[in-house]
Amino acid sequence: MLILAIDTALDACAAGVLNTDSATMIGQQSLPMQRGHAEALVPLIARVIAEADISFEAIDRIAVTTGPGSFTGLRVGLSAARGLALAADRPVVGLTTLAAFAAPLVGETAADPILSAIDARHDQVYFQVSGGDGTTLLRPRVAPIDEAIAAALRFGAPRLVGNAAQILAARWPSDAAPPVSVDAKPAPDIAWVAWLGAAVTPENSPARPYYLRPPDAKPQIPVVQFAASPSA
Repeated sequence: MLILAIDTALDACAAGVLNTDSATMIGQQSLPMQRGHAEALVPLIARVIAEADISFEAIDRIAVTTGPGSFTGLRVGLSAARGLALAADRPVVGLTTLAAFAAPLVGETAADPILSAIDARHDQVYFQVSGGDGTTLLRPRVAPIDEAIAAALRFGAPRLVGNAAQILAARWPSDAAPPVSVDAKPAPDIAWVAWLGAAVTPENSPARPYYLRPPDAKPQIPVVQFAASPSA
């Protein structure tokens, strides 16, 4: 199966193509950016499809991050994924950014929980706590930084991952067991977005925005333009 993965929810504009039969990413690119996703995304997808040396019609499924993240950024990725899926008559699935951050750490050790966290500003974070085997210990939520740390410590010293990992580490209580590891990343690895997209089903993972609180503002959403039948 060929999976086209798209991520524009945070500080990157990324796309990649996973071939699940060979278990390889046959094309991928990620551009660090805080703004400008709408202009960058479609040309980036075209380059990734060309790098993969396939036609767009060969794609079997599209996976896209749904948030939490930048209100405008995640809407850009979602509108592009939905539009491309509609044009090519392909299924599209949505994955949370928190799950994508946690995915590389799942299976490394069953003993250490995973605290994936995204900066929500105003001294708050979006976060979830997962077991080392991938089980959900705390569902995604938004909370003040100190409350998020206290919630995670109920399950033991965690591994921190996400764009707020260093923020949490800096506020870690001196009388608590320190984090096992701190992996600060501006955005999820697009390869893991693709692998999660291969593992879920469209019925259980809809491609719609995943909000944990209302956006601070509701800007006009940029229109993402794309060809009806893009090809390599």
